[in-house]
Amino acid sequence: MSEWNEKVKDICRWLCLELHPQAVKMLTDEDEIPASAIKAGEKYGHLSYCQAQALAKRDGMTVYMHKKDHWCWATLVGFGMVDCSKGTKAYDALMPALGIADPEKAEAFFAEFPMLPANKYSGTVVAPAETADFEPDVILINCNNNFQLRTLFRAIKSQTGKMLKCEFEALDSCVYTIVSSMLTGEYTVAIPDPGDQERALSTNNEIILCLPFNRLDELYAGMQEMEKGFGSYKAAHLCMEFDYPRPPFYNEMFKAWGMDAGKDWTM
Repeated sequence: MSEWNEKVKDICRWLCLELHPQAVKMLTDEDEIPASAIKAGEKYGHLSYCQAQALAKRDGMTVYMHKKDHWCWATLVGFGMVDCSKGTKAYDALMPALGIADPEKAEAFFAEFPMLPANKYSGTVVAPAETADFEPDVILINCNNNFQLRTLFRAIKSQTGKMLKCEFEALDSCVYTIVSSMLTGEYTVAIPDPGDQERALSTNNEIILCLPFNRLDELYAGMQEMEKGFGSYKAAHLCMEFDYPRPPFYNEMFKAWGMDAGKDWTM
């Protein structure tokens, strides 16, 4: 077990996650398929990528998918495995299906669709990040509730000094997490899309944060600091109390404003 696996285990424990975070790696023809991986096409036939993720996040499986195993257009296009450029029959078939009434706006929208370099990758592997025996490109964290996501936001801000900027799309959550994070090196957030809900059985409480693997230490440092003091996920105790104790800096600020001060919050 590597150091980074142990860090993911800590994050799972600190956040009380119910689902395994997923380590995702893109593979070329030259890359070795991890020995721990089942080959999706041989075992199951055709899968959408969210179904492979579900096998990892719920059942703890390591799943390899070749290009030919994919059963959804979005990852094939987003992972750069097929040609969906303007002028192709695939492009013409997709444009009316994007859910954008104006054809010009549909084309403009798809022009910004995140895509990895064409024909660079021929397969992918996804595994529970706590036990994955390979270093991934990204790690997906499926939160069970908004408060877990809020805790992740605070941990990130504590290290970067910035708010997390997010764009949300109703569809293609696989692409707008994995591919976007790989292209930009930034954290991304998505709500599971309808395919993830219908075919991969995601719940209505799930929210996905994707972090580039090279930023795991950053996120971990923020989470670790929060665990030492104010702001950890488990620290919130529900209590409808008035005139409640507050962190000392509250009282310092209120005194500076000439307002009432109260009891200091002791951890």
